[in-house]
Amino acid sequence: MSRCEHGVDELCAAGVKLYEHALRTGHIEAREAADTPCLTDFGLLHPALDDPDRLEPMAPAAALNRLLRAARGRVAAERRREERLVDLFEPLLRADGPRGAASDIPTISVLSGIDRIGEVITQAMIASSGELLAIQPHTTLAYTPPERYAEARARDQALLDRGGRIRTLYPHTLRHAPTVVGRYEQIHGDVEARTLDEVTERLLVIDRTVAFIPASKDRTLALEIRHPALVKYLVTVFDRLWRLATPMYPEPARRPSVNGITPRQRAIAALLVEGRTDAVIADRLGMNIRTARVHIAKLAATLGSESRAQLGYLIARSGILDPEG
Repeated sequence: MSRCEHGVDELCAAGVKLYEHALRTGHIEAREAADTPCLTDFGLLHPALDDPDRLEPMAPAAALNRLLRAARGRVAAERRREERLVDLFEPLLRADGPRGAASDIPTISVLSGIDRIGEVITQAMIASSGELLAIQPHTTLAYTPPERYAEARARDQALLDRGGRIRTLYPHTLRHAPTVVGRYEQIHGDVEARTLDEVTERLLVIDRTVAFIPASKDRTLALEIRHPALVKYLVTVFDRLWRLATPMYPEPARRPSVNGITPRQRAIAALLVEGRTDAVIADRLGMNIRTARVHIAKLAATLGSESRAQLGYLIARSGILDPEG
């Protein structure tokens, strides 16, 4: 039998009837959908985990939300298709009864475009009077135009003026970066910053209820996360990194050398014994490759190494990576 060639907004009468039946009963046999393959093509019916010969319906609220989210990202002509989807799913939502609960609606959204991402973050910040947790890797600087810094500073200051607080993690390479130093010279309030040898990709958590993370390398896509379990997980990761980090602002703490090995060289040594290349070490620690090689050469001279292979051996024997070292 030939497939029904139509979009989900033009769901055939037979498909609508069968989907309604599946919603009422909770499942149907796969053979019953043989004449309406559009239901499985559109994801309205899917095989049960415990029985592939049985099809279960997706909750209309979840299906509608998924399709609308995709429609909003298309061109203006797709707006008319969105209206037809709403009309189609309205009776299906009524047929679903209590199964169409708000909990079925996804709590992760994809944001497209730097302007759109900034707008959503700004709106979340405006609604906040609590706390901003942030991780800002060195790669963030490469993609942020100067005017964005002014916008971010104004946004942060507004939160602080409402009695909020800001905690930010940076890589150690940014402790003296003009962009970062200038940021703290121009905002006032309950602000703290700490640094680590390595940090994760960019993370923003507002009031411990909504988080934003990048979804593409160039930061033109981002995820807005409002699922409580996922946000709690990200907050836990931040809090654990925060406890390991070195204070930078408002009271900087000096990172002492141990046996003539600087903290930067110790971080490089840890990556060297993992067999990382100079390029990977530079990227992980937020420095250019030339600077990384200078530190590697100083480390080799301190330990008396004459080759890369010997350097790894001497690092392991020196004990500089021991927890108590």
